[in-house]
Amino acid sequence: MFDRTKFVDIEPFDQKGCEEACARLKAHPEYIYALASAIYEGIGDEVNAKRMDFTKAVAGRLDRIHSYDDFQKIITCDVFLKTILENSVSEFTWDGTDKLDKDTSYLYVSNHRDIVLDCALMDLALFKSGLPICEMAIGDNLLSNSFVEDVFRLNGAIIVKRDLPVRDKYLETVRLSEYFVERIASGKSIWVAQKSGRSKDGLDLTHPSVIKMLHLSKKKDGIPFSQVIKDCRIVPVCVSYEYDPNDITKAREEVITQQKGSYEKGRWEDLFSMIRGLREFKGRIHISFGDVLSSDYANADEVAREIDRQIHSSYRLYETNWYCYDRVNGTDENRDKYADMDTERFMSRYAHLSEAVVSFILNGYANPVRSYLEALRP
Repeated sequence: MFDRTKFVDIEPFDQKGCEEACARLKAHPEYIYALASAIYEGIGDEVNAKRMDFTKAVAGRLDRIHSYDDFQKIITCDVFLKTILENSVSEFTWDGTDKLDKDTSYLYVSNHRDIVLDCALMDLALFKSGLPICEMAIGDNLLSNSFVEDVFRLNGAIIVKRDLPVRDKYLETVRLSEYFVERIASGKSIWVAQKSGRSKDGLDLTHPSVIKMLHLSKKKDGIPFSQVIKDCRIVPVCVSYEYDPNDITKAREEVITQQKGSYEKGRWEDLFSMIRGLREFKGRIHISFGDVLSSDYANADEVAREIDRQIHSSYRLYETNWYCYDRVNGTDENRDKYADMDTERFMSRYAHLSEAVVSFILNGYANPVRSYLEALRP
């Protein structure tokens, strides 16, 4: 039996918590308006009218929310994501949901490109396919204020505490392991990124520590690693974006890290990244659900390799990927794959940047092609 009392500070809101959080939102519509402002850029009566319509649409549904499932379906899917798709996505598609069972819980492990949208859009694909939506693991570094925390926990967020002393961090990781394994056993699916933080270079590689974490709470009971992996029913998920709204920001951060040895984020940097990810044009987005990992895996490295293989072979590669791949390789052998692309317009966005930053950006778009081709090699 899943004991929620052990996880009250990190789990999504229960019914009482959801209703209290919705009451806070209803009492402060300016917070909802602030979210609308993150989606709708600009000034003037027309933009303000859109923000007000969004605010009213959300506020008008809050009395119907009694669980985070309600919030995800009634508000996140039906208002928030609907608005995002209309404003900044030209096409949203998915495949692989036909392989999933609506009565089975899974651990979805995906590549991670956008702070907010990766899991949210995966949930939308599940919801549209008639499948249960899931909880999602997020770092507490994203919880910049109480409103942001309310919104995340109303969306099924599991809080991962990052900045802890070594011993406390280990104990917290064991507790997180227990939550994951027991929550999935209780019938609820969970989403987790394949590594801490977003992929900045387009190289989507699963960190074995994410997989090792799953076994920590069951080691003491003598349950084998391979059994825990089977019980979690891991499904690799591949998220592909045509354009990354944060490509410049990610590249600058990484180039500074390479040049100076470290990069210290500003207080609001993650929040600004979230806003850019929501607001700016993303073009086409595709989500591909892989096959459940059901083999007997000896260790976390084997599991990570299989997750990577499935993600890399499932990329939806767009003109941006193929163009950048050819450009960084000094060839045009894939010209037919981006023949209709306005490459000059694409490159003009980076005209003001240093050569090192531009190179990092182009490789970020090209690396999924490299990984895809490598995954297809016999």
